[in-house]
Amino acid sequence: MNIKELTENEITLELFKEFRRHQKVEKSMRKIDGKWIAVDTVFVDDWGAAEYEELVSCLKNTAKTGGVVYAAFEGERLLGFSSVESEFFGSQKQYLELSSMHVSEEMRGKGIGKKLFYSAAEWAKNHGARKLYISSQSSVETQGFYRSVGCREAEEYSAPHVEKEPFDCQLEADV
Repeated sequence: MNIKELTENEITLELFKEFRRHQKVEKSMRKIDGKWIAVDTVFVDDWGAAEYEELVSCLKNTAKTGGVVYAAFEGERLLGFSSVESEFFGSQKQYLELSSMHVSEEMRGKGIGKKLFYSAAEWAKNHGARKLYISSQSSVETQGFYRSVGCREAEEYSAPHVEKEPFDCQLEADV
């Protein structure tokens, strides 16, 4: 497996032809009375053509506007990807956003996500961030991954992120 920074022109729908963004969720983390607890929330997160088209547009924009898109490959096959936006935010402009982080369903649990996360964190650090900000899907498995790479609840919540995805967990990681 190798990790590569993608240019805007390398980000195409064809890149995702064998990628499977699918996750069956049975429990999610919710903050209730100031404590995080796992609650039953059965649903399937499964991307179709429209979601991949939107993804390609967003990732192209990230690369075009000075952010970074990393991809993990085995030969020509995309295994996973992450992206970091270039715009600082937070009360002290301490954050850069980890805007995407996905590993194809059949490749999870093999360390690919950790390598992509650490690549993104290193990029953010080298570009002046003190922290990565993650508005993350709240499934127990996803939260377990982010905790395993050192993420914790964000000290500051980004109102636009919360408004867009009110059930996401707002996280941060030092870089």
